[in-house]
Amino acid sequence: MKSNPKYILLINIHGLIRGHELELGRDADTGGQTKYVLEFATTLSKRPDVEQVDLMTRRIADRQVSEDYNKIIEPLNSKARIVRIDCGPKEYIPKENLWDYLDNFVDNALIFLKEQNNLPGIIHAHYADAGYVGIRLSHQLELPLVFTAHSLGRSKRKRLIAGGMKSADIEKRYNMARRINAEEETLGSAALVITSTSHEINEQYASYDFYQPDSMQMIPPGTDLEKFHPPVGDELDSPIFKEISKFLINPDKPMILALSRPDQRKNIHTLIATYGNSLELQKLANLVIVAGTRKDIRDLDTGAQEVLTDLLLTVDQYDLYGKVAYPKTHKPDEVPVLYRLSSLSGGVFINPALTEPFGLTLIEAAASFLPIVATEDGGPIDIVRNCLNGYLINPLDKSDIIDKILRILKDKKHRHNLSENGLNGVNRNYTWESHTDKYVKAIQPIIEKRKPLKRLPVSRRQMIYHNGAIVSDIDQNLLGDMDSLARLNQVLSGHRKNISFCIATGRRLDSALTILKKYQIIQPDVLITSIGTEIYYGGNLERDRVWTNHIDHLWNRNAVHRILSDLTGLKLQPKAEQSRHKISYYYDPKLAPSLDDIKTLLYQNEQTVNLIYSFGQFLDIIPIRASKGYAIRWFSEQWDIALDHMLTAGGSGADEDLMRGNTLSVVVKNRHNEELSNLTDIEPIYFSEKKFAAGILDGIEYYDFFRRCEK
Repeated sequence: MKSNPKYILLINIHGLIRGHELELGRDADTGGQTKYVLEFATTLSKRPDVEQVDLMTRRIADRQVSEDYNKIIEPLNSKARIVRIDCGPKEYIPKENLWDYLDNFVDNALIFLKEQNNLPGIIHAHYADAGYVGIRLSHQLELPLVFTAHSLGRSKRKRLIAGGMKSADIEKRYNMARRINAEEETLGSAALVITSTSHEINEQYASYDFYQPDSMQMIPPGTDLEKFHPPVGDELDSPIFKEISKFLINPDKPMILALSRPDQRKNIHTLIATYGNSLELQKLANLVIVAGTRKDIRDLDTGAQEVLTDLLLTVDQYDLYGKVAYPKTHKPDEVPVLYRLSSLSGGVFINPALTEPFGLTLIEAAASFLPIVATEDGGPIDIVRNCLNGYLINPLDKSDIIDKILRILKDKKHRHNLSENGLNGVNRNYTWESHTDKYVKAIQPIIEKRKPLKRLPVSRRQMIYHNGAIVSDIDQNLLGDMDSLARLNQVLSGHRKNISFCIATGRRLDSALTILKKYQIIQPDVLITSIGTEIYYGGNLERDRVWTNHIDHLWNRNAVHRILSDLTGLKLQPKAEQSRHKISYYYDPKLAPSLDDIKTLLYQNEQTVNLIYSFGQFLDIIPIRASKGYAIRWFSEQWDIALDHMLTAGGSGADEDLMRGNTLSVVVKNRHNEELSNLTDIEPIYFSEKKFAAGILDGIEYYDFFRRCEK
């Protein structure tokens, strides 16, 4: 049987998908991927150079769901249809439970395809389970395979761990090992892998053994231009404008608009502080922050509570009343109006997030004739390059943020040109038509066998997850010698697929990220900040909320602060060094009570805490369950990495409990080593004679660490 190069087969197995009234959000399997695949199939079929599009999914006969999902064939239009294939039980089951039945899907799909007049010219699998099916259909029918992951198992596992799930529970519930193996096999067979951003290629896929960047292409999804468009003139009559106006003395001034979830990674605090530090920005424009919806902040989860409470405190700190709006609620259909209001006002959209994998809001803003200022991370880099509609910023550099916003607000002609560029760029790069144009151009040489499949040599790791970790502080370990740091970066990069890299620092998150960026230290897999009181996973900085709740036990920040407020020799460090679970003091040993006396005083007042003394002058008081040592043991258990496969590197008293116990530890030589002198007779703790990153490299060699982790 011949294949038809103008016949495209899409496979999307698990979702409840139909051609009308999509039940988005019905469960975890009916989200954005379902909407994308349906719109993609429909738009693709409208092209004159495409004759047929089949969207193949699983047939479901279940009284709990619509009879629509039981139809074997559902036409979408004259050239596109949904084809439903029997696979395992008739009733609907979550995608995680489908793995044992996917070979059944393959056999039934083969029967269906061989009954058609022609075979497809290409198979395009969406998500890991479709990849598993697609590989087998591709090999048996000798057809090229295209893959879109939508999300990746290795990344999701990190998010689940950050949410508090144990490794064993993740495997039991999500069949994660099978999913990751399916992704690996698919990457090893696919002629083309399609991603939304270059960030996916460079960061997420790079963690896979069958990482083949030459076979990957960025083709961002389309945007609904009927919903997101330039102002039409009635926006000032909208309810959301009336709500925003309640906050503002002069609501007609240009609007600096920020729209995001109340998440620490969105960096709302820095944005408000930046605005508060610039009288010129305050004079020129209002700041409007739309951070989710709320009735009562106290009813939200801990993370959202922290962000929104900090928002209110920062507005108060800089006395920004009448200049900053932060509405409590908004409806989904008011989001496009918000963009148009900012555009109409002569404003700018800002995304100051610490990390931004895609940046959909930036595309929506551009479609709404609104210039942008966005973080120089991930998706925004591609968007600004494609649209030329704004500026990238260092999200932790207030002066950079101020400068870029002022460039736009102060030059109306320049602002208009950026808005024009954005609108044209969206039409050129981010519509469904542009998406399918790029897609067809990408698959054509593969279908016609004009593009040979090139493969880099690859080898599978011995274990599916990391089997070891290197944990280091920042200041005394990584900073001081750029040559040895460059060598360490190279070593860490070379073992990235098997060994996790973890930073454990006393610095706050924003301070740590600033240093990592400044000194070009590779992105850690795990970032432990504020003396072990906060844990973040992966490039997306997923915060471990369960750890936060865990260390809250017996912690009363206000009581600790009150008890110590009158002691001589103790002076609070600046606000930037304080956090919810850390109180930081300057400690003068000549004037202050001894550390034992301070601890006794706190215990007598029923405050059970940890005291961390370091660098001869800093005293940090944190919850009794928190420390760098406790944090890495939590990380060890969550990621299932044995402590004797962890190399910890430190150099001051703040690192002491990090280095005790079963970890392999190296003390990097510096002038603060005397704080760790009581560890000299403890095994296995190695005192290196080398400084900075060279000391860590010395420790790696001393323990023959990488070979040890292979066992």
